[in-house]
Amino acid sequence: MPENKLNPELNLSRGITISKHIPKKIPPFERVFEIFKDLLTHTSGNLEECFSWLDILDKEYKIFTDEYSLEQFEEDLKKRGYIKEEVDPVDRAVGKGKGKSILTAKLESALRSFALDQIFGKLKKSGLGNHQTKQVGIAGEKDGDLRQYRFGDDLSRINMTESLKNAQINHGLTDFRLTENDLVVDQAKHKAQMSTVLMIDISHSMILYGEDRITPAKKVAMALVELIQRKYPKDSIDIIVFGNDAWPIKIKDLPYLKVGPYHTNTVAGLELAMDILRRKRNTNKQIFMITDGKPSCMILPSGEYYKNSNGLDDQIVSKCLTKAAQARKLKIPITTFMIAQDPYLREFVSIFTAENKGKAFITGLSGLGQMIFEDYEKNRIRRI
Repeated sequence: MPENKLNPELNLSRGITISKHIPKKIPPFERVFEIFKDLLTHTSGNLEECFSWLDILDKEYKIFTDEYSLEQFEEDLKKRGYIKEEVDPVDRAVGKGKGKSILTAKLESALRSFALDQIFGKLKKSGLGNHQTKQVGIAGEKDGDLRQYRFGDDLSRINMTESLKNAQINHGLTDFRLTENDLVVDQAKHKAQMSTVLMIDISHSMILYGEDRITPAKKVAMALVELIQRKYPKDSIDIIVFGNDAWPIKIKDLPYLKVGPYHTNTVAGLELAMDILRRKRNTNKQIFMITDGKPSCMILPSGEYYKNSNGLDDQIVSKCLTKAAQARKLKIPITTFMIAQDPYLREFVSIFTAENKGKAFITGLSGLGQMIFEDYEKNRIRRI
């Protein structure tokens, strides 16, 4: 075999060397922190309950060691700025005891990043990004399709290989020439700015029958917020929750979200969502609704609550359909994600979606995040 002159250290005669895999050693804090973030989401930001769960898990699975204890982990959380002792707003006295510790903004952000990694996978950097330039042009991504060249098209989008093939077919080799009629360009997708309202059902049914539906919905909300802030900083997202009433919540409050003893006032949620979107300047607007129950509540003109959990109430359904039609006139599509198989829900969503000309997905809790992400990407892209 000839001597390797390019790299004298590489001996090709040795072949491939296989070595024993040595797993990367994870520092004790990082290892426990991953478990801690998941538990904290499940406990709606309750630190005392979260630490209790860590203690229980430690007895079963030996999470902590003699060298690294639960107390050391809690102290590390404070040192790293993830939790802090609560200060009484009256006398500014520092609270004492584990129950007085509260989450910092740093930990709230870490929970959103954790949810994003869990649901959508880690985002990788690429050579192209959302950079602002002074040049005016057609931005977008190739999608594999071609179209005829039109005056004013970006010349960098001309597909020369296919254009030369057209010239050969149209003129032959003896009279080979390239004309404007031979040119084709790569079809592109234009990513437009989007304003989104995410509606989350917090009625009591979200934790009924021994199934926790609110935690996956909460994780999806945190992940979607984090994704938009990282990848589409010009887009806007607002979160609202609906039970007997509907109200907006701040992004930082997502980890603390809980269900309540509520019915499902879909009408109030839609009214608030449309009111928020009316004030947005973006042309593209949409509503995502995560729900597991049929609408069972509305507010009468008198201000009283009208509730009916038995089947589909005609009065409540009629009001929901009116709101769906109103959103359609405002060019606001509604995408409903059903996380239950209730036949009443399926019946309602079918007629509701037809009225809005929106979309509906029947999905399990495990596929909810990916489905919302894919639909979000699809809705903000149009062909150019």
